[in-house]
Amino acid sequence: MNQFHGTTIIALRHRGKTVVAGDGQVTLGQTVTKHKARKVRRIYHDKIVVGFAGATADALNLSEKLEEKLERCNGNLTRAAVELAKDWRTDKFLRRLEAMMIAVDETRIFLISGNGDVIEPDEGVISIGSGSVAAQAAAMALVKHSDLDARAIALETMTIAASLCIYTNDSITIEEL
Repeated sequence: MNQFHGTTIIALRHRGKTVVAGDGQVTLGQTVTKHKARKVRRIYHDKIVVGFAGATADALNLSEKLEEKLERCNGNLTRAAVELAKDWRTDKFLRRLEAMMIAVDETRIFLISGNGDVIEPDEGVISIGSGSVAAQAAAMALVKHSDLDARAIALETMTIAASLCIYTNDSITIEEL
């Protein structure tokens, strides 16, 4: 059975702005089945931005679960992310979900995985998905060696990743806090 594959999501904080960007390509086996999927979205009263890679239904389920945790934690992203990761790792249903997520608010950036990971990057840049290595390298270089703002860095980063990763396209969604 063919699996949906690949994406690139980048989150970065630069000059007081936090940005999450993702491409829109969905691939089934060797076929691109969708060009403009929205893998980056706002949740919890538009105060949190999430980006996801992996099986779409699984990622949407996790996004809903994170929003439930945010409601219970009064919007505290750190507590909600830890609670989600704990449930994701231990719950019989959730641990079968195949996705990864980046969640950000105005002060924090987290990568959340089904392995129980809640990772906050040291450098204010983190990425997931098939083009993540190219995206992260490009973002780190642009943050350190350019005068671009956060949004422009995210756009250029995704353009670079799309030029290198066959599972990433240049139909880019960007959300900024």
